[in-house]
Amino acid sequence: MEKTMNDLINGNTCLGIELGSTRIKAVLTDAKNAPIAGGAYEWENRLEDGIWTYHMEDVYAGLAGAYADLKADVKEKYGVVLTKVGCIGISAMMHGYLVFDEKDQLLVPFRTWRNTITGEASEKLSKELNFHIPQRYSIAHLYQAALKSEPHVNSIAHMTTLAGYVHFLLSGKRVMGVGEASGMFPVDGQNCEYDEEKLEITQKLLEKEGVNIRLKDILPDVLCAGEDAGTLTKEGALLLDPSGDLTSGIPLCPPEGDAGTGMAATNSVSVGTGNVSAGTSIFGMVVMEKNLSRVYDEIDIVTTPTGEPVAMAHCNNCSSDINAWVNMFDELLALFCANVNKDELYTKLFKEALKGAKDGGGILAYNYFSGEHITGLDEGRPLLVRTPDAGLSLADFMRVQLMTSMATLKYGMDILVKEEGVTINNISGHGGLFKTKGVADRLLAAALNTNVTVMETAGEGGAWGMALLCGYRLRGNGRSLAQFLDEDVFAETAKTVVTPDAEDTEGFNRFLEVYKKGLSVEKEAVNVIK
Repeated sequence: MEKTMNDLINGNTCLGIELGSTRIKAVLTDAKNAPIAGGAYEWENRLEDGIWTYHMEDVYAGLAGAYADLKADVKEKYGVVLTKVGCIGISAMMHGYLVFDEKDQLLVPFRTWRNTITGEASEKLSKELNFHIPQRYSIAHLYQAALKSEPHVNSIAHMTTLAGYVHFLLSGKRVMGVGEASGMFPVDGQNCEYDEEKLEITQKLLEKEGVNIRLKDILPDVLCAGEDAGTLTKEGALLLDPSGDLTSGIPLCPPEGDAGTGMAATNSVSVGTGNVSAGTSIFGMVVMEKNLSRVYDEIDIVTTPTGEPVAMAHCNNCSSDINAWVNMFDELLALFCANVNKDELYTKLFKEALKGAKDGGGILAYNYFSGEHITGLDEGRPLLVRTPDAGLSLADFMRVQLMTSMATLKYGMDILVKEEGVTINNISGHGGLFKTKGVADRLLAAALNTNVTVMETAGEGGAWGMALLCGYRLRGNGRSLAQFLDEDVFAETAKTVVTPDAEDTEGFNRFLEVYKKGLSVEKEAVNVIK
């Protein structure tokens, strides 16, 4: 307690904030990189005029709300009013499209990663660049807007992501961590900058569509982890803490996306390491020694926060449908005046899944709130189908909900293993899905047929990962990010390792065969249910 108090008073702490899909989370760490306080703010994306978006007013309110919650936590635990920290880092959902004119006015509503409206641009860019450009990448949104001759395009002075925008609000700096930048446009990770050849090709494609802006000028500058990304301005301090207690001048580290923070939080930044981040979306990543042999539509290439190439299988949908069902069960309990803690409800339901039939017992579900490029859907419809003789027990139902949250991910990971010969000896699990020990990790081990490691910090999420990148900015001392994480963060971290159970794996594979066949039902649901 005394050491923590000293860290708080002297500002020897790190603040990581991550704007996730359903929650903005803030984590404060001490000089040993351990979480000492936290705060959160619930929010949700909106589907408006066919576009998944967040209002900027929600961003401002959410930042202040999450910080206020953390500040109150510090006051309650330690009796200290938080006035300064050692470093601040901002993370958010990667990709998407935020464009501003020269007066910093937002030109069109924020188009998030969840939108699947850039198919034509994605296909053309991938072909011309010989590099897979997913629909959610910022450049795909820009090129699609150009192809549609949207009038705002030639007024763009700045293009960024949500993390980049919030960092700008706090610091006045238009910069981007290399991992986050790789989700905007292909990068040269070795030199920590955008790929010049691909910039030139894309510039010519834009000019053919009548675009007169220079792409390189509107993109944020690229920084590697540990580099100086500016300091907190007076305006930024008031945005975070309207009370005025927070001082300005605090160093900031380069903003990163949820992929980069997931790598940091699971110690998966070295070649050969891999992790699965599971929340609203789910994605698996493997840090590669060399590039893939060819371009795959199902595999994205991003980088670690220090620029090493990473193969990513990204799926738009993971826990949203589970959350919807749990909320309904919570309503049912409320009808009987049963006051059950929501975390306890999740835990009991998840554990019940282990009692279910290995293949789901004749139940099939699709958790598609939005489209999935890996399975060829531009839109989604959450769907539950069962055979007439399926028992529809709670155990079978919950097991299917968890298995379907991982099914699309297996498509992409199988490409790395079967087509590229990538050996995955272990995957680190990270995110809210792994909070209940021995459930999601066990089913993921079955799905990928590999060992799954979950550290005791797995539930801390990306905000903690961002705080670690802040720690590296302050205390890296010339070491690589991998060395810093090994030596200062994870040397004594407790963890559990789950090995795949043969019956679980066989059951998941049986479920997956039905899942693949049933995709035609999901596609028809998209066509007829509007």
